[in-house]
Amino acid sequence: MTKPADLPSLIGTEIGVSRWFEIDQARIDAFARITEDEQFIHVDPEAAKATPFGGTIAHGFLTLSLASAMSYDAVKPLDGVVMGVNYGFDKLRFLAPVPAGSKVRGRFKLLSAEDKGHSGGVVRWLLKHELTVEIEGGDKPALIAEWLGMQMVSA
Repeated sequence: MTKPADLPSLIGTEIGVSRWFEIDQARIDAFARITEDEQFIHVDPEAAKATPFGGTIAHGFLTLSLASAMSYDAVKPLDGVVMGVNYGFDKLRFLAPVPAGSKVRGRFKLLSAEDKGHSGGVVRWLLKHELTVEIEGGDKPALIAEWLGMQMVSA
């Protein structure tokens, strides 16, 4: 657990790295079915061989959807947290494709922490993290995002 009083000293520092997540074809296919995005570059290995990617790649949104699991691995909740909610993104860029069979992990840096006041017996903290999703052995990250989360901490 992280104490809210410690947040200012953590701003600008890397606060955690997640485990590696395998992005195999079965995961890509399942995501394609659930989201109804079955573009051939994701689900047809033969057709995808003829593209500049040389094979199937994960959906950008599949990679992004792992952010919550990566966060659970890497980011300690605030001491006294009652709950946290996704608040959105200030910036999100997909920088490199994730080939089927790759592994990805998330690195988190705390960019800001704002006390948004008391309400209903909790203090609301708006935290902004830089999330960098690395591809194992890759030269560039799959994505970089500025991710906002609201944590409610018992007052």
